[in-house]
Amino acid sequence: MDAGYILETKNLVKEFKGFVAVSDVNLRVRKGEIHGLIGPNGAGKTTVFNLLTKFLSPTRGSIWYKGEDITRQAPAEIARRGIVRSFQISAVFPHLTVLENVRIGLQRKTKTSFRFWESESSLKTLDAQARELLEKVGLESSANVIAVELPYGRKRALEVATTLAVDPELLLLDEPTQGLGHEDVDRVKDLIRKLAADRTILMVEHNMGVVADLCSVITVMQRGMVLAEGSYAEVSANPQVREAYMGANNHA
Repeated sequence: MDAGYILETKNLVKEFKGFVAVSDVNLRVRKGEIHGLIGPNGAGKTTVFNLLTKFLSPTRGSIWYKGEDITRQAPAEIARRGIVRSFQISAVFPHLTVLENVRIGLQRKTKTSFRFWESESSLKTLDAQARELLEKVGLESSANVIAVELPYGRKRALEVATTLAVDPELLLLDEPTQGLGHEDVDRVKDLIRKLAADRTILMVEHNMGVVADLCSVITVMQRGMVLAEGSYAEVSANPQVREAYMGANNHA
């Protein structure tokens, strides 16, 4: 594996009862970059994410992380290695405060991990760290707000904060701007830029403006295969990519 790449897949295949969802995907993500994974609906992007985080096992092929073959490792081991995924749908504990949500994320990194019977005072030692993360995502003033009361865009920011609490080295973002208004999209874009300062990001995203602004390398998928790869200028000028997207739009 090339030392410059933090993540690499080799001839990755996933079949479901004869249906090939992912076909011979060779993906290489360079350390320290924001790498976009795009394509029409049903292209196989989410299946690739599921394979990388081991929610699914590949039919064939291999996954390499920092030079090691992690193809057969369990999801918990993948997370411990620093590969963490933020989901398409906001995933927070709705009836806990913003601060408590982040504190639960931090518990994974301490000896209090998931010991919900721990005294309140022992968990309070994590508050300073939790507030630091909230400041990073612009939620410091909402620390005591119950999560369910947050606007949708702010919930996405909270989800990112809880993901960061696990201290990922490679962050997989699944549609981070989905369902957001224009102002929240800009806010999340700024947040992703900030996050990329000291980690690698692989993101699935439908908003091409976001992809153009953030991603240095873009992999385009169609029907489970890699159709093209390169900068935004390169892939957007590719006739096959244009046809894939226009074709998708025509059948919407």
